[in-house]
Amino acid sequence: MSDLVTRRGRIPRLRNLKQRWSEQPTDNLVFPDVSGKHNAAVPGEEDGRHGAFKRLSAFLPSLRKGKKDKIKDPEPEPLQSSSAAENMSMQHRYASGQYFFEYLVVVSLKKTRDGSSYEPQITYQFPKKDGMVKYQKEEEEKTLKAITLFCFPEGINWAPLTEYHSETFSFVLTEIDGSRRNGYCRRLLPGGKGARPPEAYCIISSLACFGLFSKIFDEVEKRRQISMAMIHPFMQKLREASFPAPGHTVEIKSFIPELGTEIIRLTRPLDSWLEHVNFETLFQCLTDKEVLLVFAVAVLERRIVFIAEELGKLSQVLHAVAALLYPFTWQHTFISIVPEILIDVVMAPTPYLLGVQKRLLDQVTDQSDLLVVDLSADKKKTFIVSIGDEESILPPKLQTEILESLPRRKDLSVEELNHVVSEAFLHFFVKTVGHYESYVKRSNGHGVFDKRSFYKAIESKTTRHFVKKFIQTQMFDLFIQEVEKQQPSGPQQGIFHRKILEHQEKKKDRTRKH
Repeated sequence: MSDLVTRRGRIPRLRNLKQRWSEQPTDNLVFPDVSGKHNAAVPGEEDGRHGAFKRLSAFLPSLRKGKKDKIKDPEPEPLQSSSAAENMSMQHRYASGQYFFEYLVVVSLKKTRDGSSYEPQITYQFPKKDGMVKYQKEEEEKTLKAITLFCFPEGINWAPLTEYHSETFSFVLTEIDGSRRNGYCRRLLPGGKGARPPEAYCIISSLACFGLFSKIFDEVEKRRQISMAMIHPFMQKLREASFPAPGHTVEIKSFIPELGTEIIRLTRPLDSWLEHVNFETLFQCLTDKEVLLVFAVAVLERRIVFIAEELGKLSQVLHAVAALLYPFTWQHTFISIVPEILIDVVMAPTPYLLGVQKRLLDQVTDQSDLLVVDLSADKKKTFIVSIGDEESILPPKLQTEILESLPRRKDLSVEELNHVVSEAFLHFFVKTVGHYESYVKRSNGHGVFDKRSFYKAIESKTTRHFVKKFIQTQMFDLFIQEVEKQQPSGPQQGIFHRKILEHQEKKKDRTRKH
């Protein structure tokens, strides 16, 4: 990718960057191989579209590595010191989810040597990771380089500002071994006089909880206004605290000069699977019918690009769309904010959910066989590019049921709104595929799913037509694979299973009444 260029010029510093910048919305997400059974490219096709994708694949390995790929971990070098061993132990404890975050970095825009433009650089990192062996240092450098790219995805054209509205957004870094870390970012204008470029605060964590980290940023920003030195003790206290269980609160004591000791309370929502989601932004940008159409396209694992200028809007909408698919998980490329240097990802022939800033719209609209959704407040048309069959994907009766359940969200809190919206779309899956367990034939502790009998059992012709397509998706395939592995005597857990049981009980009650 040494020849990768943007419309605003070459970015040579990023030529050898091999960090995986693609994203996953949930913990068990992986990226399929583009040669897999669901997304095979046409053999021998070497047109510009596939050629660009091949170049990008070398730059974005997560676009071509699948769940079943056998990726050999780098051979670790012998530990050099006790501090290195402590560092590895700490990394393991971070990965286990016991701590809030791995580290906090401040990314500042610094002028290039020739003074013609700005480039993002890390100017503060807490904690500093000392005692790492060689391969750990190399991976650390790749990760830090990727962080700077996602904190300032616009590229190199920046100018000093006197006013700038702070914004909070998120991204996910996926490593070559499939592990992932969430990046939470807040960009703001640092204290000072006169025009100056914005800076970004970024927290890297294995935990997905956007609302909680937004509150943490409020505290970091408050301390930054006093002094950069005030950030360290607060983050140290946070680092020592355990991440609370769903519905629970952790208290952080922090001292601020002239204000004394403050107690910051951080509470996780009870529905932990929705804690990284805020449906409010999605429904502010799109009408109910438009949301339903986007959901239909995502369910069939097609390519979708969302357009907006605000980074926070893009990241919140993409995570919300992915959450609508619960209990299924988006299994393909997911980049909530595509950095300008990686805009060629739109040419990938495989399914994706991408967030692209509006100034790059011209580089998106020359694509076909995808849905381009404008989230802007001043948009003239919501669906800039579409295939044309989107409105006929879902069964009409079930479309109506979803739409009828959505207006009840008015005057609700974020948690209440999340609950109402998720219930509406979860009920859709209960009605269409909730009978899956009856068609898993088990023997010797292993299950085999009878796909044909499963969809043939559906009485409604329109529902059966939809399900026949849906069961060909990778998200359904991997869901059933997990079901087949379950022990028949094991307890069925989760909100999806509970909703299925409730639905079955209601059907029995109606049958008894008739």
